[in-house]
Amino acid sequence: MNPTGPKFPHRRSVLLSMLGAAGGAAALGAITAQDPYDPRREVDDPRGVVEGKRRAAQIVGAGEKLTITRLETIRVKPRWLFLKIHTDAGIVGLGEPIVEGRAETCIAAVKELEGYLIGKDPRPVAHHWQAMYRHAFYRGGPVLTSAISGIDMALWDIKGKALGVPVYELLGGPTRTRIRVYAHARSPEAIRRAREEGFTAFKTGPSKNRPPRIVENPAFVRKVADGFASLREAVGDECDIGIDFHGAVPPQTAKLLIKAIEPYQPMFIEEPVACQNVDAMADIARSTHLPIATGERIFTKWGFREILEKGAASILQPDLCHAGGITETRLIAGMAEAYYAAIAPHNPLGPISLAAGLQLAASIPNFLCQEQVSLGDGYIKEPFRVSEGYIDLPKGPGLGIELDEDAMADAIGHEWTNPESYDVFDGSVVDW
Repeated sequence: MNPTGPKFPHRRSVLLSMLGAAGGAAALGAITAQDPYDPRREVDDPRGVVEGKRRAAQIVGAGEKLTITRLETIRVKPRWLFLKIHTDAGIVGLGEPIVEGRAETCIAAVKELEGYLIGKDPRPVAHHWQAMYRHAFYRGGPVLTSAISGIDMALWDIKGKALGVPVYELLGGPTRTRIRVYAHARSPEAIRRAREEGFTAFKTGPSKNRPPRIVENPAFVRKVADGFASLREAVGDECDIGIDFHGAVPPQTAKLLIKAIEPYQPMFIEEPVACQNVDAMADIARSTHLPIATGERIFTKWGFREILEKGAASILQPDLCHAGGITETRLIAGMAEAYYAAIAPHNPLGPISLAAGLQLAASIPNFLCQEQVSLGDGYIKEPFRVSEGYIDLPKGPGLGIELDEDAMADAIGHEWTNPESYDVFDGSVVDW
């Protein structure tokens, strides 16, 4: 079997066969004025100068050799893990294969997959996804799937760069001209600042001074409702505000809180309860008219299948760093479309993850809004910019970003761990 598919004619021969004798020279000149590889100079280029320029432009024809040579992981503050996949063509693909608080574990998982990848052509991305996932025998889970997710991003980045097009062009082309994003804000001051920065959609958490108990008192419920009401008042009814329970609210209290904030119409209730019991979330979804969102801790199409079948959420939030990368999340989006569910990719991570999410958002019809905590300032050479709540459709090849190695120099390395939360009354472990 040849997983890379059939060999296609080299583009030089196709171009030359299309050019007539009379107009050929002029037409070829027009084409090669934008193409660093000029076939007319091939015989006069013994030292490979033209070939070097072609490589520098990162254009590799479908029938040309391209091989993975090395995988490189970099821990980046505040809690991220960047991946570079190097090739013999000089093309470098970028990804984020992280589980928050488990960076070293993910590094080891990527290292274990290195043996499969090195020496292979990176372009049959879906084939590599199947091999990395299915040959593990013990499939799935946060660490393995996150490692595959970051690798998948990087392979798509390489493929787009090799062909000189954004990833969304390889996924069927854009379905929109710009992509809505939201900001995090927990106070009226913060949400007003984000509004001034150009955002029109936001996400917050319950206003509280301690973790919620199984059944809460009216004072706790009122504090949460009043906190959300203050955010709504700060930005008005034209903006959208989601609220994230972070799976840390017991279902008995979650219903009380949702009922209290219904009058202020949040855009969604995210992870109203922990994700392990889909029936509990489905019960909450049936008890309110507000959209339920979930997905940051769900992996692959198999994890999202039950959520859709049971009507547990109408907004899915797969994280491209965890759910299976671009390859798998696009399939999840297709499943969601059949259930009239929307996709709002989860992303509390870095600009590579954001770049991958934007490529996905550009290519699917049922996209809602993209989470972000960093537009890339201090990490990528051309940070993203928000205008009227949207980021313009990326135009660069692959994921459309390039790391700013100099700016990142002070951000290399971290020892971030998950917070440890305990009940203030009896010291028992609570979710954070």
